[in-house]
Amino acid sequence: MDHHYDPQQTNDYMQPEEDWDRDLLLDPAWEKQQRKTFTAWCNSHLRKAGTQIENIEEDFRDGLKLMLLLEVISGERLAKPERGKMRVHKISNVNKALDFIASKGVKLVSIGAEEIVDGNVKMTLGMIWTIILRFAIQDISVEETSAKEGLLLWCQRKTAPYKNVNIQNFHISWKDGLGFCALIHRHRPELIDYGKLRKDDPLTNLNTAFDVAEKYLDIPKMLDAEDIVGTARPDEKAIMTYVSSFYHAFSGAQKVSQDPKLPPQILTQFQFKASCHCFLQLLEWIRRTIPWLENRAPENTMQAMQQKLEDFRDYRRLHKPPKVQEKCQLEINFNTLQTKLRLSNRPAFMPSEGKMVSDINNAWGGLEQAEKGYEEWLLNEIRRLERLDHLAEKFRQKASIHESWTDGKEAMLQQKDYETATLSEIKALLKKHEAFESDLAAHQDRVEQIAAIAQELKYGTPKICDYSYQAWGGRSMGTFDSPAQRTEKLLETIDQLYLEYAKRAAPFNNWMEGAMEDLQDTFIVHTIEEIQGLTTAHEQFKATLPDADKERQAILGIHNEVSKIVQTYHVNMAGTNPYTTITPQEINGKWEHVRQLVPRRDQALMEEHARQQQNERLRKQFGAQANVIGPWIQTKMEEIGRISIEMHGTLEDQLNHLRQYEKSIVNYKPKIDQLEGDHQQIQEALIFDNKHTNYTMEHIRVGWEQLLTTIARTINEVENQILTRDAKGISQEQMNEFRASFNHFDRKKTGMMDCEDFRACLISMGYNMGEAEFARIMSIVDPNRMGVVTFQAFIDFMSRETADTDTADQVMASFKILAGDKNYITVDELRRELPPDQAEYCIARMAPYNGRDAVPGALDYMSFSTALYGESDL
Repeated sequence: MDHHYDPQQTNDYMQPEEDWDRDLLLDPAWEKQQRKTFTAWCNSHLRKAGTQIENIEEDFRDGLKLMLLLEVISGERLAKPERGKMRVHKISNVNKALDFIASKGVKLVSIGAEEIVDGNVKMTLGMIWTIILRFAIQDISVEETSAKEGLLLWCQRKTAPYKNVNIQNFHISWKDGLGFCALIHRHRPELIDYGKLRKDDPLTNLNTAFDVAEKYLDIPKMLDAEDIVGTARPDEKAIMTYVSSFYHAFSGAQKVSQDPKLPPQILTQFQFKASCHCFLQLLEWIRRTIPWLENRAPENTMQAMQQKLEDFRDYRRLHKPPKVQEKCQLEINFNTLQTKLRLSNRPAFMPSEGKMVSDINNAWGGLEQAEKGYEEWLLNEIRRLERLDHLAEKFRQKASIHESWTDGKEAMLQQKDYETATLSEIKALLKKHEAFESDLAAHQDRVEQIAAIAQELKYGTPKICDYSYQAWGGRSMGTFDSPAQRTEKLLETIDQLYLEYAKRAAPFNNWMEGAMEDLQDTFIVHTIEEIQGLTTAHEQFKATLPDADKERQAILGIHNEVSKIVQTYHVNMAGTNPYTTITPQEINGKWEHVRQLVPRRDQALMEEHARQQQNERLRKQFGAQANVIGPWIQTKMEEIGRISIEMHGTLEDQLNHLRQYEKSIVNYKPKIDQLEGDHQQIQEALIFDNKHTNYTMEHIRVGWEQLLTTIARTINEVENQILTRDAKGISQEQMNEFRASFNHFDRKKTGMMDCEDFRACLISMGYNMGEAEFARIMSIVDPNRMGVVTFQAFIDFMSRETADTDTADQVMASFKILAGDKNYITVDELRRELPPDQAEYCIARMAPYNGRDAVPGALDYMSFSTALYGESDL
């Protein structure tokens, strides 16, 4: 799909496409400038979503960060991206981005998704330039001129009071750097000493502007001074992009700071609009996720439970980490906004009900609570299903063997053949029943095992015949009337041998069947010790085989003795052994089967032992890493806490130290990823316990997330302290005094004072106040009613107490200097000394001076201070 861009479609704010091609062909140096500028511009927006790009033509190829960039700068949701790695998925994502751009009234010329996916530098830069034009420049409007012309007019108006600045274009007019410095000085004169700048030192001018913009205005460095100075004609698109960032930084600040009495709700809405949008999205995500984590409905199959485990892994690995960053960024934005409001003498920002930081924290706490134990529950469910599958297979095996044994037994017991039998036949029947009872007793253990398994499986015990003497009813000697007949001694001997054979064959047959069951039985073990126990039992079983073989040979010897008597004395035998159906052939067949199963069991145990050895290696590998990472995280948390409360060096030193910590933490991330990989192997191997460490992956994850949040929050706190210090003119000695007082009364060493600690701190400083006054002060230092006072709130309060009056005095002193120590200042003096817009601003807010020494056009500068700070401050 090719998209075409029509330059006339959007009020001629973009050059024709052929100019773009010619630019690149004429001066390759421009490509370098565009790469650097466009990359910095993209990152200034992508960092709001917790990410960035390194290589502009590579990092947009899959379309994911491109779609994210458009979502951030537009505030709108794009279609759901494809997560696949194939080329067709990447092309689909880029097309979604290009379609979104086109939906904003922009037609793209010869920029197709395939070129972006292939990493075409020219097309990628062209696409980003189009995005910059549409979302950063098109909406600029100054006196009915828009886009490029409007931006140029704005620059000319803002730099007009500076005689050595002449902005006529977006290339050579900016080479000396004075244009950038003038824009900054016009809006933030305290940031640059403009009088010391020289037109013949462009490198210093440019570096000054770029460094100040990055440090104080949140405008990333988009170009190097050497790139501009060393080029005959700097790239127009790069300069326009850079200047548009100044426009958005200053035009936004101008809108909310034109009038010191601007209603606070307008100020807060302007600065917190984007954060509120992210806030609601995060809150909605939490509310959607909690029910999913709280759903503990078990599945009936192993596959379904393993899918649940995989979904949870995706949640922890892919879905939750960006939300942790969002939450942290929201807190940082909120704290920074509160600091800037206080520095501007504004009331603290109070979000509406349900949109407070505490609401996010409460919801996040609920998320963590729901998540806690979910993974453990999943693994326990998988373990339970694994055991049930094992028991079900065991039940089927034992029940099948038992049913084979019971086949025909009940019918035999219900026969009434004893009613017509002779005495000798009755004796034979009784002996046969005696042999059967011996067999039945041998099977009793199996019946109990089957019943126990059925109970655990909740099947209900299958029908097991209750074989006992009761089944024989009235079989007794008293039912026969026929006299006993004498039998031959030889037949009696054979009969005794048959009975002995039956009595010994039944338990031996049962032993072989049990042995076959055990040798074929599946097993589930989770430790080396368990498999060693099974191996030991198996070796003990093998040690009994010689004795068992002797018993087999003895049983077969009884049968052979019968055969020998029959052959020797030519006895006419009617039928086979009347006391048992177990034949010598059956005994030999089962014995041979047992002998074949033994080496198979040896092999299975050996393989399982190897698997458990591998599992033990995984446990040790995970434990060794976790035992290093866990304490490392704890140590870093403690060190960060010490940096934030100790008073070593300046705030800038602390900030640099913290940023070094942040870098070391970010560089540690591969170790966390490696541990996650080991943990996944452990889960896939269904390893549940690890005696080599007390740290679980859950402990490490929570600690890592807290560490990332803590370092970001602490850096933000120190940055806000620097803002407060610079704005209030607090010396390093004063800052150390504030920190010493705060640390002394922070008795719990949590980095916050509770209400009673804060009250004690105020009393120690000489405050004599009742409950009403203390409640008023608490409303200032704790506007969100959290019940604690942070160090930032404390220094804001202390600096306000010590510096508010000085601020008014400083204003009056400044006007007195401008007025040459007179009690008034004239309109001409104001217009001569101040830029036009600032002069008119002051004139409109000063009352005429009516003193005896008044001259025409004299103004009372005291009235200006009164308008700003009120009578109480003066």
